[in-house]
Amino acid sequence: MSGPLSSLKVLDFSTLLPGPFASLLLADMGADVLRVESPTRMDLVRVLPPHDGGTSTSHAYLNRNKRSIALDLKRAEAVEVVKQLVREYDIVLEQFRPGVMDKLGVGYEALKAINPKLIYVSITGYGQSGPYRDRAGHDINYLALAGIASYTGRADSGPLPLGVQLADLAGGSLHGVIGLLAAVVQRQVSGQGQQVDVSMTDCAFSLHGMAGAGYLGAGVEPDMENQALNGGSFYDYYRTRDGRWFSVGSLEPQFMQQFCAAIGRPELAARGLSPKADDQRALKREIEIEIEKRDFAEWSELFAALDACVEPMLPLSEAVAHPQIRSRELVVEVPREGLPAQAQLACPLKFSDGLAPPRHVGAAVGAHTEQVLQELGYDAERITALREARVFG
Repeated sequence: MSGPLSSLKVLDFSTLLPGPFASLLLADMGADVLRVESPTRMDLVRVLPPHDGGTSTSHAYLNRNKRSIALDLKRAEAVEVVKQLVREYDIVLEQFRPGVMDKLGVGYEALKAINPKLIYVSITGYGQSGPYRDRAGHDINYLALAGIASYTGRADSGPLPLGVQLADLAGGSLHGVIGLLAAVVQRQVSGQGQQVDVSMTDCAFSLHGMAGAGYLGAGVEPDMENQALNGGSFYDYYRTRDGRWFSVGSLEPQFMQQFCAAIGRPELAARGLSPKADDQRALKREIEIEIEKRDFAEWSELFAALDACVEPMLPLSEAVAHPQIRSRELVVEVPREGLPAQAQLACPLKFSDGLAPPRHVGAAVGAHTEQVLQELGYDAERITALREARVFG
């Protein structure tokens, strides 16, 4: 069970979240991922709380199954090591601003000259071109600029920061993996590599889905609570008597009929398909009144027996213990040297051939430097010389 991507060897120069989450997926699926880390400029995820056993839990998770080599890329000797590595590690993942890798001497053109089969995936906020190419940003900025935040929130209180980093993960990480694997498939045909330009803003913009189609095709501007799926219809969250919440997604008539019968208001079902905003607001208020009449536990027992697209909103502590999550084995125990295994989110993809169990949590900076150099053929004397030259920090 080496994994479907066991033939891939990836040099990962990324930090923080988008690149590391992408390479986590690759490593979980069997790719040999080698992190190239600065010995002088720490990846801030390494110190992000909370900690377990003296190590950031985010780092331990995001960088599991990966090796780490410490290289100061401002030193010529370190650049030479990278140039030797890309003869074998023919996929590069990086997330610096455009031009930074070129200045360091390890940009796409420089490394492509060494290995024409190189696939070079660049994840940035705004892409390799355009007036914002050099602009700094974070997830919240990309979502704002891409228009997604404009109809995500409540009309009376405005936009809200999401609980997960949508542009970073769905934009940068997942599209980065898609682009990388597409380039691998093309390389199998052409024998040539290429650069993959992944803009988190571009990819977030592409997630508009139905609202984007509606605006571009019919001129309908999405706004907060004016779409069927963003609070503009009964498709929403409802608070119980004891202050907890249920999600109601009973869009289809058969589900709406079950739901309305369950709350004791079967006559409401016919109003579910009304396209009129006033009808939907009135329907939502009727549902709110009914849901507020009972406690969470009562509704949980009632709706668990129905197939009506109604589910409780669970805190993470309850979600990890839910029978569906447990049966899908979405939490895994990951070995740690000298410490008990750490519970982490598992790779969510299931393969009939299976995946190898996680090997280790995220490694210390440069934990595998000497091992990797030995694999490249460096002898002890040469490694010592590089260490004395502070190539490793």
